[in-house]
Amino acid sequence: MANRFARFRHLSVKHLISKSTRSVAGQVLVFQVALVVLLVACAVFALVLQSQRDTSAEARRRSTAVAQTFAHSPGVLEALQTPDPSKILQPLTEAARRAAGVDFIVVMDTKGIRYTHPLPDRIGKRFVGEIGPSLAGKVYVESVNGPLGREVQSTVPIKDNDGKVVALVSAGLKVKNVESQVDRQLPIILGAGAGALALSTGVTALVGRRLRRQTHRMGPEEMTLMYEHHDTVLHSVREGVLIVASDGRLILANDEARRLLELPPDVEGRLVSDLPGLDPETKALLASGREATDEVHLAGERLLAVNQRPTDRRGGPKGTVVTLRDSTELQTVTGRAEVARERLRLLYDAGLRIGTSLDVLRTADELARVPIPRFADFVTVDLADAVLRGEEPGPTATDMRRAAMSGIRDDHPLSELGRLFDYLPATPQARGYGSGRSQLVSDVPAATDWRVQDPERAQAIIDYGIHSLITAPIRARGVVLGMASFWRAREHEPFDEEDLSLAEELVARAAISIDNARRYTREHTLAVTLQRSLLPQAMPEQSALDIAYRYLPAQSGVGGDWFDVIPLPGSRVALAVGDVVGHGLHAAATMGRLRTAVHNFSALDLPPDELLSHLDDLVGRIDQNEAAESAAGVVGATCLYGIYDPVTRRYVVARAGHLAPALVQPDGTVTFPDVPAGPPLGLGGMPFKTAELCLAEGTQLVLYTDGLIEDRRRDLDVGLGLLRDALTGHPGRPPEQTCQDVLEGLLPERPKDDVALLVARTRELPPDRIADWDVPSDPSAVAGMRDAVSRQLEAWDLSELGFTMELILSELITNAIRYGAGPIHVRLIRDRTLICEVADASSTSPHLRYAATTDEGGRGLFLVSQMAERWGTRYTPQGKVIWAEQALPEVIDRR
Repeated sequence: MANRFARFRHLSVKHLISKSTRSVAGQVLVFQVALVVLLVACAVFALVLQSQRDTSAEARRRSTAVAQTFAHSPGVLEALQTPDPSKILQPLTEAARRAAGVDFIVVMDTKGIRYTHPLPDRIGKRFVGEIGPSLAGKVYVESVNGPLGREVQSTVPIKDNDGKVVALVSAGLKVKNVESQVDRQLPIILGAGAGALALSTGVTALVGRRLRRQTHRMGPEEMTLMYEHHDTVLHSVREGVLIVASDGRLILANDEARRLLELPPDVEGRLVSDLPGLDPETKALLASGREATDEVHLAGERLLAVNQRPTDRRGGPKGTVVTLRDSTELQTVTGRAEVARERLRLLYDAGLRIGTSLDVLRTADELARVPIPRFADFVTVDLADAVLRGEEPGPTATDMRRAAMSGIRDDHPLSELGRLFDYLPATPQARGYGSGRSQLVSDVPAATDWRVQDPERAQAIIDYGIHSLITAPIRARGVVLGMASFWRAREHEPFDEEDLSLAEELVARAAISIDNARRYTREHTLAVTLQRSLLPQAMPEQSALDIAYRYLPAQSGVGGDWFDVIPLPGSRVALAVGDVVGHGLHAAATMGRLRTAVHNFSALDLPPDELLSHLDDLVGRIDQNEAAESAAGVVGATCLYGIYDPVTRRYVVARAGHLAPALVQPDGTVTFPDVPAGPPLGLGGMPFKTAELCLAEGTQLVLYTDGLIEDRRRDLDVGLGLLRDALTGHPGRPPEQTCQDVLEGLLPERPKDDVALLVARTRELPPDRIADWDVPSDPSAVAGMRDAVSRQLEAWDLSELGFTMELILSELITNAIRYGAGPIHVRLIRDRTLICEVADASSTSPHLRYAATTDEGGRGLFLVSQMAERWGTRYTPQGKVIWAEQALPEVIDRR
């Protein structure tokens, strides 16, 4: 404050004098001179305009008078009636023009042809001007560009005795002659203006000189600054300010000083030693004039921090300036600000640390940990049991489970995690849950309502030293999800109303995160349930492969990865794995549709490339029929489909945008076969190609989705290398162990994408369980085939199936001979069922029909369908195969 006054004194003496050229008086002088100049200029301008107007009016009046006078002059009508009016009128007009002081008088006929003109060569030419009004009997005045230049002219009619207009006369003056008269008046006007300017300037200079003496040559900024300083010090500064003269008299006291020292209104001019209410030490300091810095003095009930500085350091008058500050209020405000800052820091930390995941229990645990130990000693979070399952909570505080608990010590008597509560209506938790309002128990030992839930534990809590409690409802979107309880022990003061507000704010920030986690849990559970219901629940019985599989949903939700194992006729097995881009319910539903389509197409026993073509057409139709937002999940679907035949050990595979499988040889080496890559499903227009592999018995087929090897932190080649490393060097390892080792070696604990993994170890059907014959294209060969089949069944101890199988083979072979083409081949396979196959080179499709009673044929396939468990047709590159299955006796017994 002393520096502020020193600055003010500095401005008021040297600094302001140095700026005298911009003082208020100088600016007033300049302003008044400019105003006088403006007034004189306006006056001169007005006089010029008035002079021009008067001169112009005089020119109009004179030209009109001359024209009218000449029009009524005697002899004019007679002259107009002569054969040569110009001869008589020209001398008359020139004499009248010189006598009247005009520049021209022109007489013309009613057509505007001149009879007279000052310039004789213009006689006989048309008059320049408007004659219409004058022909109508009116006097018309105008300004035109005539033969003499810019002219002001008046045209009047000449009428005969009957009042008929027989001619016109026009008189006028040139404009430059009018302006010359104005120019002659300008010196007089300007002289008068200069005199007025000189007089007013002199008077203004005298006034400005006196004003400069009064303002000390200060400019308006300095004067404004001086006033603002003075007003601020007196009324606005929140520090007390006193100015004391060298003789100890008080010169100035602002409003704050009067309030702090409780000074009377007439305090200025009095000695500081006579001021009432001041402590003697304070009076001694003010009277001494010595410098002081933040000295604390008593003033009534206040502690004042006093600063005092002299005022004569730069040539000013002797005295001191004193500032007073109430340190008691400052300390109180500082303490409150620190508390508010700590609470804001706690809320800020809560915003960063609560809700970092979509897990209900983890979010509840974050809520329990953040307030420890800054706000509470112990925190417990009880959630409705339905919330933990992702469901809507109930209306009462029953079925509440302890979801999180945290504290400064671990030996507390509070209930353990996972305990299920049915809070009684009298407890604070039940009241808060039902009303949706927080409950404050500031004195836990004295309160009794909270003890009814568990008296023994309540007594243990009191004995432990816990003395106050706040329980706040976890409320989100109008629904109470649970209760958060904050407990304080000996280390803290009891909770108060301000603490209640802070607890509510903390819980409110966590409530939305808990509700979001609950909703996510519900959606995730629904999606996982849907997807798992769409995936295979158990592997089908078959003898071609040893199967192991894994499916892991993504951390952020289920996706569209799927796999399938489909038994086919002839002991063959189809393996399929696919992926639908995206996550959520739509991706899972789309995956189910594709898996169902694969099942349906595989029932037709199509080759892998044809099956993928049909699947590609299906996805294309889905994209066309569905809305754009729902079809987006289908675009990008991939699939790998292959068929393994244990009889030939052939594996035929095709892929649509999917990753190629890995082959683990019996010796533990790993290869990635070159399977032609087709486009993803739904693009259309590109054919799919197959690869045919001959697999040794014990080879493991490893089929997987991209979630297994792809990761944002590594390239695809790195993932394939890791997969190769996980598969290499383990001959004889079972498929289950292979699945486990691959997942442990390639996946993090919580994968970001879902993963489907299918491992199938191949088997070979023993040769003694297969019998085949070539059949001539002769109906007589059927009997021989029946005998051969009968002997083979006896060798397999299946004689009881001989009659049925002979009948089936007879019909199938007869149809092949009659309607097919050679060569014809018959094969019997003993697996889980007895399978007979008849192959021929014809692609003619047999079909089942019902023969009429009068038909002699047409019942062959009908008999086959009635006697076989299943039958069907599949096509091969060489033709077709008609097959039929019969259940083995042991299978029939188990049924």
